[in-house]
Amino acid sequence: MKIGIDLGGTKTEGILIDDVGKELSRTRIKTEKSYDGTIQGIISIVKKFESDFGNSTSVGIGMPGAVSADSALVKNANSIWLNGKPFRKDLEKELDRKVNLENDANCFALSEAVDGAGKGHPVVFGAIIGTGTGGGISINQKVLTGRNNIAGEWGHIGLPNRSDEEKKFVSQCYCQKSGCMETYVSGPGFANCFNLKHNTNYDSHAILQEFENNEKRALEALDNYVDHLARGLSLVCNILDPDIIVLGGGMSNISYIYENINTVLKKYIFSDTFHTKVVKNIHGDSGGVRGAAWLS
Repeated sequence: MKIGIDLGGTKTEGILIDDVGKELSRTRIKTEKSYDGTIQGIISIVKKFESDFGNSTSVGIGMPGAVSADSALVKNANSIWLNGKPFRKDLEKELDRKVNLENDANCFALSEAVDGAGKGHPVVFGAIIGTGTGGGISINQKVLTGRNNIAGEWGHIGLPNRSDEEKKFVSQCYCQKSGCMETYVSGPGFANCFNLKHNTNYDSHAILQEFENNEKRALEALDNYVDHLARGLSLVCNILDPDIIVLGGGMSNISYIYENINTVLKKYIFSDTFHTKVVKNIHGDSGGVRGAAWLS
């Protein structure tokens, strides 16, 4: 049996699966916004599963941010109480076993590669387009983290070939750089670009409602969104050349993306042929927690 835990900013979800991926149990608790509280919450999930089902073979955890390759301390986590802490070391001490710790986007990519939309494809790129923008790479059902543990972080590369208008109607990224993909293709980024252009105060749901009502400006916004997404993913394809790209996060639920993205993407690829498809995930919100379980 394998335990997977998805550590989110507001909730921590745990899942117990057998060796072929069948779900045996699932639980969810509130994430304590403190370092010690987070560790105790994870311990409580593990103990609950093992009390009900017996000892597991492994524990995998998907988390925001990454573990520094040099210091072994957490970095880049938006759950800021984790940053600078020896998270893996402390968990292994408390649980008395090896703990597999990965970025949550890597867990999503692995989940979809093992038994999701990317099943049967050697190289899978999982692209998160939700509250933020991230990505993970699975090669032969193993996570590729890279030398610096930042493989797949396409959300903080620049949108290629930005027009003057695209430079005007966008805000600076939280990473303090300008033009990041996250500021264009995340849910808040999509809404922010729309609001700056039209002097509105919409969230992405309100824009999509206008789209459903055939409002011209909303259709234009969705077309621009698909184009931004295609341009960003073209960089991934020109470097990694994956077999398939699986989208996750709230924006991945927009069907208009899949009706257009594969045609638009081909325009930006450096190849006379292009067979990689962009598809929707299968596991939805469970992708991260299932991927965490598959880490071992």
